[in-house]
Amino acid sequence: MISHQARNADDVDESPQEQFEVLRGAGGFARPDVGLMAKSPALINAFFSAYGHFRGGGTFTPDEQQVLLLSNAVANRSEWSVAFHTMEALAEGVELSAVEAIRQGMLPKDPRLAALSSFTQSVIELRGQVDDAEVAAFQAAGFTREQVLEVITGVAISAMSDYVTNLARPPLEDEALPYSWNARELGF
Repeated sequence: MISHQARNADDVDESPQEQFEVLRGAGGFARPDVGLMAKSPALINAFFSAYGHFRGGGTFTPDEQQVLLLSNAVANRSEWSVAFHTMEALAEGVELSAVEAIRQGMLPKDPRLAALSSFTQSVIELRGQVDDAEVAAFQAAGFTREQVLEVITGVAISAMSDYVTNLARPPLEDEALPYSWNARELGF
Protein backbone atom coordinates (compact mmCIF):
# COMPACT_ATOMS: atom_id res chain seq x y z
CA MET A 1 0.00 0.00 0.00
CA ILE A 2 1.24 3.51 -0.74
CA SER A 3 1.02 6.36 1.72
CA HIS A 4 -2.20 8.35 1.48
CA GLN A 5 -0.72 11.58 2.80
CA ALA A 6 -1.66 14.33 0.35
CA ARG A 7 0.98 16.80 -0.70
CA ASN A 8 0.49 20.49 -1.15
CA ALA A 9 0.97 22.67 -4.21
CA ASP A 10 4.55 23.59 -3.22
CA ASP A 11 5.56 19.92 -3.53
CA VAL A 12 4.46 19.62 -7.16
CA ASP A 13 7.61 19.76 -9.26
CA GLU A 14 6.52 19.92 -12.89
CA SER A 15 2.78 20.48 -12.76
CA PRO A 16 1.02 23.79 -13.17
CA GLN A 17 0.26 25.14 -9.71
CA GLU A 18 -3.11 26.59 -10.77
CA GLN A 19 -4.41 23.18 -11.90
CA PHE A 20 -3.28 21.61 -8.63
CA GLU A 21 -5.18 24.23 -6.63
CA VAL A 22 -8.35 23.84 -8.74
CA LEU A 23 -8.37 20.06 -8.26
CA ARG A 24 -7.28 20.37 -4.65
CA GLY A 25 -10.31 22.54 -3.97
CA ALA A 26 -12.87 20.25 -5.62
CA GLY A 27 -15.28 19.15 -2.93
CA GLY A 28 -13.96 21.74 -0.48
CA PHE A 29 -10.96 19.70 0.68
CA ALA A 30 -7.54 18.59 -0.47
CA ARG A 31 -8.20 15.59 -2.69
CA PRO A 32 -5.95 12.69 -1.69
CA ASP A 33 -5.91 11.29 -5.24
CA VAL A 34 -4.35 14.51 -6.53
CA GLY A 35 -1.85 14.63 -3.67
CA LEU A 36 -0.85 11.03 -4.32
CA MET A 37 -0.54 11.53 -8.08
CA ALA A 38 1.67 14.57 -7.42
CA LYS A 39 4.36 12.14 -6.29
CA SER A 40 4.80 11.21 -9.97
CA PRO A 41 5.27 14.11 -12.41
CA ALA A 42 4.34 11.82 -15.32
CA LEU A 43 1.08 10.75 -13.67
CA ILE A 44 -0.04 14.14 -12.36
CA ASN A 45 0.71 15.89 -15.65
CA ALA A 46 -1.15 13.22 -17.63
CA PHE A 47 -4.08 13.55 -15.22
CA PHE A 48 -4.11 17.36 -15.39
CA SER A 49 -4.07 17.29 -19.18
CA ALA A 50 -6.82 14.68 -19.56
CA TYR A 51 -8.92 16.21 -16.78
CA GLY A 52 -8.62 19.69 -18.25
CA HIS A 53 -9.65 18.56 -21.72
CA PHE A 54 -12.49 16.42 -20.38
CA ARG A 55 -13.92 19.01 -18.00
CA GLY A 56 -13.09 22.17 -19.95
CA GLY A 57 -13.08 21.11 -23.58
CA GLY A 58 -15.37 18.12 -23.59
CA THR A 59 -18.92 17.94 -24.85
CA PHE A 60 -20.61 16.17 -21.95
CA THR A 61 -22.63 18.41 -19.63
CA PRO A 62 -21.42 18.66 -16.00
CA ASP A 63 -24.11 16.24 -14.80
CA GLU A 64 -23.24 13.76 -17.58
CA GLN A 65 -19.56 14.04 -16.65
CA GLN A 66 -20.40 13.08 -13.07
CA VAL A 67 -22.62 10.17 -14.15
CA LEU A 68 -19.73 8.91 -16.27
CA LEU A 69 -17.13 9.36 -13.49
CA LEU A 70 -19.40 7.81 -10.84
CA SER A 71 -20.16 4.86 -13.13
CA ASN A 72 -16.43 4.40 -13.66
CA ALA A 73 -15.72 4.56 -9.93
CA VAL A 74 -18.28 1.81 -9.31
CA ALA A 75 -16.88 -0.31 -12.16
CA ASN A 76 -13.37 0.19 -10.74
CA ARG A 77 -14.63 -0.57 -7.20
CA SER A 78 -13.02 2.60 -5.89
CA GLU A 79 -14.66 3.35 -2.57
CA TRP A 80 -13.08 6.80 -2.15
CA SER A 81 -14.02 7.82 -5.72
CA VAL A 82 -17.60 6.55 -5.41
CA ALA A 83 -18.09 8.71 -2.31
CA PHE A 84 -16.44 11.73 -3.95
CA HIS A 85 -18.35 11.45 -7.24
CA THR A 86 -21.63 10.83 -5.40
CA MET A 87 -21.10 14.15 -3.66
CA GLU A 88 -20.12 15.84 -6.94
CA ALA A 89 -23.00 14.30 -8.94
CA LEU A 90 -25.56 15.52 -6.44
CA ALA A 91 -23.94 18.98 -6.48
CA GLU A 92 -24.25 18.99 -10.30
CA GLY A 93 -27.96 18.24 -10.08
CA VAL A 94 -28.00 14.53 -10.87
CA GLU A 95 -31.16 13.09 -9.33
CA LEU A 96 -30.66 11.09 -6.16
CA SER A 97 -32.46 8.09 -7.70
CA ALA A 98 -29.97 8.04 -10.60
CA VAL A 99 -27.00 8.31 -8.25
CA GLU A 100 -28.33 5.53 -6.01
CA ALA A 101 -28.99 3.25 -8.99
CA ILE A 102 -25.40 3.64 -10.21
CA ARG A 103 -24.02 3.09 -6.70
CA GLN A 104 -25.99 -0.18 -6.52
CA GLY A 105 -24.70 -1.39 -9.89
CA MET A 106 -27.94 -0.64 -11.72
CA LEU A 107 -28.82 1.88 -14.41
CA PRO A 108 -30.62 5.18 -13.92
CA LYS A 109 -34.22 5.35 -15.17
CA ASP A 110 -33.40 8.30 -17.42
CA PRO A 111 -32.65 6.65 -20.82
CA ARG A 112 -29.83 9.03 -21.74
CA LEU A 113 -28.05 8.67 -18.39
CA ALA A 114 -28.64 4.91 -18.48
CA ALA A 115 -26.99 4.70 -21.92
CA LEU A 116 -24.03 6.76 -20.71
CA SER A 117 -23.57 4.72 -17.54
CA SER A 118 -23.93 1.43 -19.37
CA PHE A 119 -21.57 2.36 -22.18
CA THR A 120 -18.76 3.68 -19.96
CA GLN A 121 -18.97 0.61 -17.72
CA SER A 122 -18.82 -1.63 -20.80
CA VAL A 123 -15.73 0.19 -22.03
CA ILE A 124 -14.05 -0.57 -18.67
CA GLU A 125 -15.29 -4.14 -18.27
CA LEU A 126 -14.58 -5.11 -21.88
CA ARG A 127 -11.33 -3.10 -22.03
CA GLY A 128 -12.60 -1.12 -24.98
CA GLN A 129 -13.76 -4.13 -26.96
CA VAL A 130 -17.39 -3.05 -27.10
CA ASP A 131 -19.39 -4.31 -30.05
CA ASP A 132 -21.16 -2.26 -32.70
CA ALA A 133 -24.54 -2.81 -31.03
CA GLU A 134 -23.33 -1.13 -27.83
CA VAL A 135 -21.95 1.83 -29.78
CA ALA A 136 -25.25 2.06 -31.71
CA ALA A 137 -27.27 1.99 -28.47
CA PHE A 138 -25.11 4.77 -27.03
CA GLN A 139 -25.61 6.88 -30.14
CA ALA A 140 -29.35 6.10 -30.26
CA ALA A 141 -29.60 7.79 -26.84
CA GLY A 142 -28.42 11.02 -28.47
CA PHE A 143 -24.67 10.78 -28.05
CA THR A 144 -22.26 11.47 -30.90
CA ARG A 145 -19.39 9.52 -32.44
CA GLU A 146 -17.06 12.10 -30.85
CA GLN A 147 -18.57 11.29 -27.44
CA VAL A 148 -17.86 7.59 -27.97
CA LEU A 149 -14.18 8.58 -27.98
CA GLU A 150 -14.64 11.16 -25.22
CA VAL A 151 -15.81 8.34 -22.92
CA ILE A 152 -12.29 6.92 -23.26
CA THR A 153 -10.90 10.16 -21.83
CA GLY A 154 -13.24 9.82 -18.85
CA VAL A 155 -12.21 6.20 -18.40
CA ALA A 156 -8.54 7.23 -18.44
CA ILE A 157 -9.12 9.95 -15.83
CA SER A 158 -10.97 7.48 -13.65
CA ALA A 159 -8.28 4.82 -14.03
CA MET A 160 -5.63 7.24 -12.81
CA SER A 161 -7.65 8.51 -9.84
CA ASP A 162 -9.43 5.27 -8.91
CA TYR A 163 -6.35 3.07 -9.11
CA VAL A 164 -4.32 5.48 -6.95
CA THR A 165 -7.03 5.59 -4.29
CA ASN A 166 -7.51 1.82 -4.51
CA LEU A 167 -3.80 1.38 -3.80
CA ALA A 168 -3.57 3.97 -1.02
CA ARG A 169 -7.01 3.54 0.58
CA PRO A 170 -7.19 7.12 1.90
CA PRO A 171 -9.77 7.84 4.58
CA LEU A 172 -12.86 9.74 3.53
CA GLU A 173 -13.00 13.43 4.32
CA ASP A 174 -15.79 14.57 6.63
CA GLU A 175 -17.67 16.09 3.67
CA ALA A 176 -17.71 12.73 1.85
CA LEU A 177 -18.52 10.49 4.84
CA PRO A 178 -22.30 10.61 4.25
CA TYR A 179 -21.65 9.12 0.79
CA SER A 180 -19.41 6.24 1.85
CA TRP A 181 -19.70 3.07 -0.23
CA ASN A 182 -18.38 -0.41 0.38
CA ALA A 183 -17.91 -2.61 -2.68
CA ARG A 184 -17.70 -5.85 -0.69
CA GLU A 185 -20.91 -5.17 1.23
CA LEU A 186 -22.74 -4.64 -2.05
CA GLY A 187 -21.37 -7.81 -3.61
CA PHE A 188 -19.07 -6.14 -6.14
